Amino acid sequence: MPNIKPVSDLRNYTSVLTEVRRGSPVYLTKNGRGCYAIVEISELEDFEKARAQLQLMRDLNIDRRARDDDGWVNSEGHQRHFEHKEP
Repeated sequence: MPNIKPVSDLRNYTSVLTEVRRGSPVYLTKNGRGCYAIVEISELEDFEKARAQLQLMRDLNIDRRARDDDGWVNSEGHQRHFEHKEP
């Protein structure tokens, strides 16, 4: 069950932090709506790593589709592509 608390509970932040565990973040609400989450650093690192992997897979998939649709680019086409790119 999710651990949901009003942000005002942070006045006694030590009791809130003792409830944070890996796989069990504490969600904080503001005016009855979810606003913040307190998670362990290791869990945040795992999330950021997964997000980076997803972005890489997305980029590779875009490149794969371009390869399938447009064919491979030879070295001249590659150089022309980067000459026209703005820094």
